[in-house]
Amino acid sequence: MRAAFRGYRLLKPNPGAVALLALLCVHGVAAAQAIKVVTADRLLDVRTGRLVERPQVVVQGDRIVSVGYVGDAVPAGAVRVDLQGMTLLPGLIDMHVHLDSDPSYGGYTGLQFSDRFWSVLMVPNAQKTLMAGFTTVRNVGSDAWNDVGLRQAIDAGKLVGPRVVTAGYSFGATGGHCDSTYFPPSMDEKSPFNADGPDEARRAVRTLRKYGAQVIKICATGGVFSRNTEPGQQQLSFDEMKAIADDAHMMGLKVAAHAHGAAGIKEAIRAGIDTIEHASLIDDEGIALAKKHGTWLSMDIYNTDYTQAEGAKNGVLEDNLRKDREIAEVQRQGFRRAHAAGAKMIYGTDAGVYPHGDNGKQFAVMVRYGMTPTEAIRAATVDAAQALGREDVGAIEAGRYADLVAVPGDPTRDVRLLESVPFVMKGGDVVKNTR
Repeated sequence: MRAAFRGYRLLKPNPGAVALLALLCVHGVAAAQAIKVVTADRLLDVRTGRLVERPQVVVQGDRIVSVGYVGDAVPAGAVRVDLQGMTLLPGLIDMHVHLDSDPSYGGYTGLQFSDRFWSVLMVPNAQKTLMAGFTTVRNVGSDAWNDVGLRQAIDAGKLVGPRVVTAGYSFGATGGHCDSTYFPPSMDEKSPFNADGPDEARRAVRTLRKYGAQVIKICATGGVFSRNTEPGQQQLSFDEMKAIADDAHMMGLKVAAHAHGAAGIKEAIRAGIDTIEHASLIDDEGIALAKKHGTWLSMDIYNTDYTQAEGAKNGVLEDNLRKDREIAEVQRQGFRRAHAAGAKMIYGTDAGVYPHGDNGKQFAVMVRYGMTPTEAIRAATVDAAQALGREDVGAIEAGRYADLVAVPGDPTRDVRLLESVPFVMKGGDVVKNTR
């Protein structure tokens, strides 16, 4: 063991270095060869908003071992990753994506493809998302268990992509936003998980968990991109949503509710739902309820820029574009009011409604509508991790996954730097370095 430390001198007491020495004592010289030391000009401490000068992050395998300063002692032979001129941040988290959706096809245009076309598209969509700096995503609804298969392939090392928290199918009431609403009765198209009544809702939760759901996604109200529903219409009752929340929580799962309308938002919060998706028509009472219950709001306030510019040429029906126009600015003003009131907010973009890989474009819109750049970054890092109930992502801290991104300059002054991320590390592996 002594030979492994030839030429190695501990310059000063350092808790991270002590932890590293203990790790080496357990794993021996081979462990030292697996160590990476990442240095940069700055590191954003997302908990405090403080920029740390000349940081040094020591990575062992897929985890962070210590966070210190350039000049702190490290074992001989460690691989150095020097990000001169860059600011380090935790890997970003998008809490609302649909990786098997492609906005190029709207309305009925997607019917030209086989069902498995969408499964295949998940692969490049996941890669684009990771290359954009989003090392963790929550996929809140897909078809045919596509997201579960994708997660398993990524976790097995067969594909490159972010950590995927999977919902499997999203579900709601018969004829609601989560149902199949584009076809005539003769085609008998329907969601396999329509739930009408508390008992059917509980069965849906249990079946989804059985086959790989890690979060439950429901549709509490109508939506923008379904037919024969309006965003403001409540479509699940309080009793149905409470049954869903109670069963999911009993099994250790959190619940996300698609909810545009004010009444549906408030009933979902009262029922114990963990995150409200979209929250487009939230009123002051709903904001107060969210604060009281500690419910997270995930408001996708960027994507309308894309849908209004490109939707018609992609085949989106005019009625859907009409609904999108009607709620766009109302949602953004609701975001402003919710933030000003101190509601808990997380970063969710609805990627798939706009192109995957453009996830970072929402940061600037969040700042335009009231957040500081640091608050917007927190929403996509430590706050998102808290909403997921995870302590292994969302911050650059010992024991968490070595998920790191780096950008030139200072993102706390110019949050648009996060729209083009040149360096991405996931689980200790450098997956992108174009700086």
